[in-house]
Amino acid sequence: MPNQNGILYGLTILSPILNDERATPSHDLQIRAFLAALPTDETSPFARAPGTHLARLVVMDDVIYVGAPSCEEHLKSKYLVFESNCDGPLDTYLTNLARTVPEQLDALWSHCVGYPGAANLAAFLAYMKSCQLDTTFFFAAVNDRTLPQSLLALQTQHAVTRFVTDHQGEDPASLQRSFVNFAANLAKQPPPLAGSSAPPRAIKTGGHNE
Repeated sequence: MPNQNGILYGLTILSPILNDERATPSHDLQIRAFLAALPTDETSPFARAPGTHLARLVVMDDVIYVGAPSCEEHLKSKYLVFESNCDGPLDTYLTNLARTVPEQLDALWSHCVGYPGAANLAAFLAYMKSCQLDTTFFFAAVNDRTLPQSLLALQTQHAVTRFVTDHQGEDPASLQRSFVNFAANLAKQPPPLAGSSAPPRAIKTGGHNE
């Protein structure tokens, strides 16, 4: 099924960029400047928006001619390309984007033809869907877990690795006590922030921290 791999949704949106000779700098250059300044850590707007496993935004100037037997073709406009692997369904994800980061969405897509703004939710959803392409051959490395579940799994993997490393050679009785405390504390941990580059939290094991 296009766009879907397990519970994950593969979103591909191509929005034509305004071609206005009076705009200084041009609309595509304004988009590029905004994208260049976007943070890529947990403060990224797409990290703050719920359900974003991956997001990529680029400006596409034209298609490339790769030689025969293909035909040389060119685009009639430049496009803002938005790709995302996200927790579905699509309406829920787009609604969360519009409600969480409307200013950033407007700063980007206001340079695109026909963009109605994020404040008008119905028009926003209709616009984004009108610019959507089916994502065929969509592959997701983890396709049966939501973003919070995936982040928790990565946190657990890191914490267990540290526990095993730090408790090498410990006598069985002490090891059991440490692991019981470790498991109890690990279960209480919230998921890490999406996009965070900070090391995972230390997990207490009773006598010392992991």
